[in-house]
Amino acid sequence: MSSLGEIREARIKKLKLLREKGMNPYPAESLRELSLKEATNDFDSLEKNKDSKWLAGRVMSIREQGAIIFITLNDGTGAFQGLLKKDLLGEEKLNFWNEVADIGDFVELQGTFFKTKRGEKTLEVRDWRMLAKSLRPLPEKWHGLQDAEERYRKRYLDILMNPELKELVEKRSKFWDVTRAFMKEKGFLEVETPTLETTTGGAEATPFKTHHNDYNLDVYMRISIGELWQKRLMAAGLPKTFEIGRAYRNEGTSPEHAQEFTNLEFYWAYADYNKGMTLVREMYIKIAQEVFGKTKFSYKGHEFDLTGEWPRINYVEKIKEITGIDVINANEKEMKKKLDELGVKYDGDNKERLTDTLWKYCRKQIAGPAFVVAYPTLVSPLAKATSTANTGGPSPFTQRFSPIIAGSEVGNGYSELNDPIDQKNRFGLQKKLLEKGDTEAMMEDLEFVEMLEYGMPPTCGFGFGERLFAILADKPLRETQLFPLMRPR
Repeated sequence: MSSLGEIREARIKKLKLLREKGMNPYPAESLRELSLKEATNDFDSLEKNKDSKWLAGRVMSIREQGAIIFITLNDGTGAFQGLLKKDLLGEEKLNFWNEVADIGDFVELQGTFFKTKRGEKTLEVRDWRMLAKSLRPLPEKWHGLQDAEERYRKRYLDILMNPELKELVEKRSKFWDVTRAFMKEKGFLEVETPTLETTTGGAEATPFKTHHNDYNLDVYMRISIGELWQKRLMAAGLPKTFEIGRAYRNEGTSPEHAQEFTNLEFYWAYADYNKGMTLVREMYIKIAQEVFGKTKFSYKGHEFDLTGEWPRINYVEKIKEITGIDVINANEKEMKKKLDELGVKYDGDNKERLTDTLWKYCRKQIAGPAFVVAYPTLVSPLAKATSTANTGGPSPFTQRFSPIIAGSEVGNGYSELNDPIDQKNRFGLQKKLLEKGDTEAMMEDLEFVEMLEYGMPPTCGFGFGERLFAILADKPLRETQLFPLMRPR
């Protein structure tokens, strides 16, 4: 078996031969007249009319049978068979093909259409040209790339050799197409908001930091899809907005986490979290039906049906039921002790982070679909507090909701906090956490508070991302991304 270096050297010699014989191995133009899908669909007409057409694609197989050669082309729309034989192509052109062509090359073929004795749709080739000479061999057809890191690093080969992955890529695109169409059907206006910010808002996560040379200013890659900007649009009188875009969080990698990902966020004036939950359930069912053709799924041992009942689960009560800890009244020492007993690692020792860690432990045990509600104010700095008209005191709970599927949070929303004084106070608490070293705490944004002082209507906001797609596809998040981040070699 030849080494990669020997194969590459042999192909470079073929490249030189192409040039010596006057055939450009990398022409800018192609004579292609039909895609391979079109050739397949229009075959009967093409065969009947004896039409001569140029087809093009990558050579995926070469099979010699005596004096004839069968090849298979793939152009991304489909595959098609070509037949090269001396009496049609001519001895000189056939010999030249044999001298310079390899599996992996991009070529174009001209010929007429017929069916073989086995009924295979085929192009009888009368002329051919090289479009791009490959210098490296493709992976072996039946095994492809086996090493996970190599697959992610050479995603172009992984997709080429793996039809299931190609289908996944197409489904991911449809996932966002269906989502976008749903939002527009419901009257939401698509907007674009900044991806570089002087303060990050809309989530609790460690941001990526960079520098703006012209302003001599440190800025951050956004960690949400314009939450604080879209709320400004509510104040501006735009009643329904949404954005689908990229978010960036400087956090660890796991089957459900990545540093760069796509999310949707919408904001809906004069609506609260109850209306939000109704809309989200409808949207998730629509996505499942149109993208996957079903509503029943399994993921990591959990079975769930999106058309079933979505019960509401109380955040605090669920943690107490599973762990015995009342996160509203427990102190940090008690919470750490329980996490140690459970064998759960935790970062940070403030109550907000410990509460969140306890919840993540409990969340994994919920199959769903369900909505988690009654989040503590401590872990919801942008959500409106639950009404306390009967007590007159501040509520420890908020009107926040999260859909849970297969033990994972697949979205986050709330009745947005629009009380400027309350919001400023909550920002102040987050600022203290930042100063104590909590890199995930939210930054203070006084210009946002100023906007609230002008007035923002009651609003429901919600966001979800590609984690939902990964769960419905029953794949790790990294597998559903086209080009996940890799360390340089």
